[in-house]
Amino acid sequence: MQSNWQLTGIDHQPFERFFDLSDAQLAEHGAVRRIADANAGFPCRISLIDAAAGEELLLLPFEHHPAASPYRASGPIFVRRGAQRRRLAPRDVPPYVTTRLISVRAYDAAAMMVDAAVCEGTAVAQELDRLFGDPAVRYVHLHNARRGCFSCAVTRVP
Repeated sequence: MQSNWQLTGIDHQPFERFFDLSDAQLAEHGAVRRIADANAGFPCRISLIDAAAGEELLLLPFEHHPAASPYRASGPIFVRRGAQRRRLAPRDVPPYVTTRLISVRAYDAAAMMVDAAVCEGTAVAQELDRLFGDPAVRYVHLHNARRGCFSCAVTRVP
């Protein structure tokens, strides 16, 4: 059963100011500056693409699930300098996801996890169809399974 869903990057605006901080000031926020040394391995949670070698990123803590539930969660993310929030076309799953092992976590309206799976990124679309086939599922979070980091949010779309 197919449903319509959409992957969305996080809002870029809260992170812009961090790029102007010194390394010492970044450390006060638990953040570090990085320069990508390869064309893979530095997934930007804003643009939903991997940074290219030579691009500047920040690695910093981020509360990706600020829910009033036991599933409230935070973790480390990469963000690229100058990245803009990306909203993919409905049902689009980019290489940012398809090239990784993904943990797929479904939540209901009370921010309680109601289902979860781990799959190859190439199977994410089918897994999202399965999860959103349940009317109780309000939204889904994707995580990079190997390191456990938040990847992006997925919501229903008409």
